[in-house]
Amino acid sequence: MGQFIVEGGHQLKGSIYPQGNKNEALPVLAGVILTKEKVRIKNLPRIIDVLHMIDILKSVGVEVEQHDDHDYSFQAVNVYPLELDVELARKLRGSFTMVAPLITRSQHVKFPKPGGDKIGRRRIDTHIHALSLLGVHIEVLDDGYVFTCNSSLIGQDILLDEASVTATENAIMAASLAKGITIIRNAASEPHVQQLCHFINRLGGKISGIGSNILTIEGVNELGGGEHEIAADYLEVGSFIGMAVVTHSEITIKNAGLQYLRMILKVYEKLGIHVIQEGEDIFVPGNQSLKIISDYHGAITKIDDAPWPGFPADLTSIALVIATQCDGTVLIFEKMFESRLFFVDKLINMGAKIVLCDPHRAVVIGPSQLIGEELTSPDIRAGVALLIAALSAKGKSVIHNIVQIDRGYERIDERLKSLGAKIERVI
Repeated sequence: MGQFIVEGGHQLKGSIYPQGNKNEALPVLAGVILTKEKVRIKNLPRIIDVLHMIDILKSVGVEVEQHDDHDYSFQAVNVYPLELDVELARKLRGSFTMVAPLITRSQHVKFPKPGGDKIGRRRIDTHIHALSLLGVHIEVLDDGYVFTCNSSLIGQDILLDEASVTATENAIMAASLAKGITIIRNAASEPHVQQLCHFINRLGGKISGIGSNILTIEGVNELGGGEHEIAADYLEVGSFIGMAVVTHSEITIKNAGLQYLRMILKVYEKLGIHVIQEGEDIFVPGNQSLKIISDYHGAITKIDDAPWPGFPADLTSIALVIATQCDGTVLIFEKMFESRLFFVDKLINMGAKIVLCDPHRAVVIGPSQLIGEELTSPDIRAGVALLIAALSAKGKSVIHNIVQIDRGYERIDERLKSLGAKIERVI
């Protein structure tokens, strides 16, 4: 599984580029199956989940040409999925976004239950309801699902029972080749959903309402080829800001994708963090106050996550670690996943003053001097949150199960070492 050995307490300095957005890359890769023409995808992050997704594409007959580590061409001339490779598909939850593209190319496909991070229950019911309305028959098995479509998909007016990102993505891809017009209401509108829509439109799709929670999709007979560049990963940008402030460092984040950072920066302001926008770059000064700004009348500040444009759930773990280094008290309210906050016992062992109220709420009282510890990464976001804690801690920390971090962050140890971090990978 590998380890990171981190010597904390060192300042970082320099510039760093964020990788391409993992959560955009996975559905866009699935989307190459929608067309028989060649599609070129640039700025793909070279991380475990993306490489697994490319392997799944190869396994169903997609031709793959690699131009460099982040630039690939795909052509799905002959797709022959009857039953996906279970071992491959279960390695990442993002593989489930292949359901809709595959059903547009094949009338029958069996899918295993999706894998992914163990951060609580992650429903697939919304996928099933949306695809059923479009004309897909779904048989639910003990170990997965059989999707069948005996005729063309037909556009419908769909109200999603929750604003699920991946269910929205599956519905978008199915509707793009359905007959007639589909309206998706209560659609997720996260940056990666928006970018998937732009990708499909570049191939000849007709999607409007992008960025809102009501999408209108006029189905087309076929999609063509084209190019698409994956946008900067706003979650990684949020992580880098956290690393800078807890180590009292000055860093510049290049090409940060400012259009997707407004709520992140607004919430970070509550923790006493300020950044300077320089064109498309973000400069994080070293002289942060890190003093929590109380709500009016002295009420304890609350940071909670929400569907876009709210604060991203994937940054809740990062905000919690930052709060341990801030002067004041804050309530972290993770509404979406009931196991997301279970990593805080590791922070408490490091010396953080945190009260875990229940699976969704934690009260953080700061600042705390963190001490190096033996740690284990439970999932992608908690893993990088523990890495941030280790960078700010006094002494040495050992982080086990770093494959979880590698699933979402490309060569994070090498990139942080270029900024001056003391971090070593042990295989």
